[in-house]
Amino acid sequence: MDSDIQFLASYIKQTISIEPEKAIAIASKFRKKEWVKGDVFLKEGAISDEYLLLERGFMRSYLFDVDGNEITLNFFSQKTPVFEVGSFFQRIPSQENMEALTDAAGWVLSFNELNGLFHAIPEFREFGRAVLVKGFVAFKNRTLSMINKTADQRYEALLYSNPEIFQNASLKHIASYLGVTDTSLSRIRKKFSQK
Repeated sequence: MDSDIQFLASYIKQTISIEPEKAIAIASKFRKKEWVKGDVFLKEGAISDEYLLLERGFMRSYLFDVDGNEITLNFFSQKTPVFEVGSFFQRIPSQENMEALTDAAGWVLSFNELNGLFHAIPEFREFGRAVLVKGFVAFKNRTLSMINKTADQRYEALLYSNPEIFQNASLKHIASYLGVTDTSLSRIRKKFSQK
């Protein structure tokens, strides 16, 4: 079996219980795509039309606040689905931008292709549901942490749960993701380095 198809099939099998042949059938519908550092995956105002499973590299999503400041909303690493869920499913212009922070490669399906698989293969519906639930829970936890966790606690959680962010994203992007200033992030980092 092609190693590329194997990567996708393995990811699908790790997400849901599915027969290997069906996982391969689903994986074979995806197309390989590559980006270089700085490439835009989705631009604000466009409709998100590609569902991406990132195989390698690192991406982020961001938007601009009312003062024109860039605010990082999310980071995406290997085996992470990348798409703007509201725009993708509601077919409305995205408020977010998504870009490659490193050279990256992954597998894409269009909105129509994804819906075709939903209707043709019941297990793919289960896969889609599992991915959405996982994403929703992560979003909910992040939202709650902005309310009930200190900046130090958010930094520590990010450091231990996603250390690759610190290797691939700029401190400015990390600070905005954590909801702190660059200066506050420097102070927090210094404090943790002395522990």
